Amino acid sequence: MKKKVLILLLFTILKVEAQTSTFFVVDSLFEKGRYKLALKKLKQIQPPSFLTNYKTAVIYESIDNYQQTAYFLEKALKLQDDEKAKIKLARAYQRLQQTHKAIKIYEEVVAKDPLNLVLKYQLGKLYLAKGNHKNSIPLFKNLIEQDVSNANYSYQLALAYAQKNDRDRMINSFIDTFKKDTTHLKAIAYLASSFHKLKDVDSTQLFVEKGLLLNKNHINLNKLKINQLYREEKYLESIPLLLNLDTIDKKDTYSISMLGRTYYNLDSLEQSKKHFKKLTRVDPENFKAFTHLGHIALKEKEYRTAWFNYQVATTRGKEKRDEEYYGLATMYYETNKPKQALVNFEKAYKENYKNYKALYQLATISDDYYKDKQIAYKYYKKYIETFEDKDQDMTSFIKKRIALIKEDYFMRGEKLDR
Repeated sequence: MKKKVLILLLFTILKVEAQTSTFFVVDSLFEKGRYKLALKKLKQIQPPSFLTNYKTAVIYESIDNYQQTAYFLEKALKLQDDEKAKIKLARAYQRLQQTHKAIKIYEEVVAKDPLNLVLKYQLGKLYLAKGNHKNSIPLFKNLIEQDVSNANYSYQLALAYAQKNDRDRMINSFIDTFKKDTTHLKAIAYLASSFHKLKDVDSTQLFVEKGLLLNKNHINLNKLKINQLYREEKYLESIPLLLNLDTIDKKDTYSISMLGRTYYNLDSLEQSKKHFKKLTRVDPENFKAFTHLGHIALKEKEYRTAWFNYQVATTRGKEKRDEEYYGLATMYYETNKPKQALVNFEKAYKENYKNYKALYQLATISDDYYKDKQIAYKYYKKYIETFEDKDQDMTSFIKKRIALIKEDYFMRGEKLDR
C-alpha cells in the first residue's frame, strides 16, 4: 500500500514538473511572439486546468481575439474562482460590447472589495455607457468623497448629470473638473459648448481661448471661435482659423462653407465662388452652396447663372427654402419680370412665415403691379399685424401706403375690404 502511494506521489510530482516545464516553454514562446506554437503546447496539456485556460486566454487577448479570450476565461473560472481572471473577462466582454455581462462581474468584484477605486471607476463608466445615470451618479459621488483631487471623477459625474439633463449640476461638475485640473481639455470643451448654448458670450470665449492654448487644432473649439468672429463680422480674423481647420479635417465641409460665406461678406466674390463650387463637388446635396452661388451671380448681374443655381437649390433643398425663393424672386424683379417675382416672393413667405422681408416685397411689388390696391392692402395689413416692430423704415412706409390707399378708396367712394 505504501509503495502504491509513493508511486502515485512520484507520478504527481513528475506531472507537475512536466507542466511547469511546459508552461516555461509556453511563456518563452509567447514572449518571442510565437503564439501559435505556444497555443499548440497548451493544447497538449491534458486535462485542461485553470492555468492552461487562463494562459490561452491571455494569448488570444494579445492578438485582439476577444471572443476566444472570453471563451477560455469562462472555462478557467469554472475550474477556479480568481479575481484577476474575472476582471480580464469583464474587459473582454467590454470589447465584445456585451456591457451587461461586464457590469455584472464588476458589481460582484466591487461588492467584495469596496475600496478598489479603479474597478469602481470602470463600473461607473460602464453605467454611463448603458445610460444608467441613476447608478453612475451616486457611484461617482462616492469616488469623489474617497479622492477629492481626482478631476476625472468630477468629469464623469458631469457626464452623468448630462445624461439626466441636469444642466446646472452638469456645468458645476465640469467647473469642478477644471478647478482640479486646468489642463482637462475635454471638460474645457464641454464648458465652452455649454456656455455657448446659454448664450453667455464672455464665458464661452474664456473657455474657448483656454482650450485652444492647450490644443490649437481642437476642431469644436475652433468652430466656436470662428462662429463668434463671424457674428461679430470680424471676417479677416476668421480666415486663418478656417484655412487651418480645412487642413485638419478634410472630411468636414464646415470650413469650406464658412470660407465661402466669409469671402462673400468681404466682397471677394471670386474666392467665395471658388469655395462654394468646391462645396458642390464635395457635398452635392448641400443645397446652400447653390444658394450662395446664386447670390454671387446676382451680384455680378449674371442672371442666367443666378437662375440656374437658385433653381437647383430649390429643387434639392429639404429644409425651409425661403432664402432660395427670395433670391429667385429678386433675380426676376431685376430682369423686369414682376409677375414671376411676385410668385417667388409669395413662395418665400409661405416657406417661412417669419420672413418679413419676403412679405414686404410681396406687398410693395403687388402695390406697383396691380391696379386693384386691395391685394397690396391685404399684405400691408398682414405686415403691420405681424412685423410692426421689425424694421422702422419698412413699417413707416407701409403705414403711409395704408393711409393713402384708404384715402383713395374713400374719395372714390369704393369699399375697401378690411
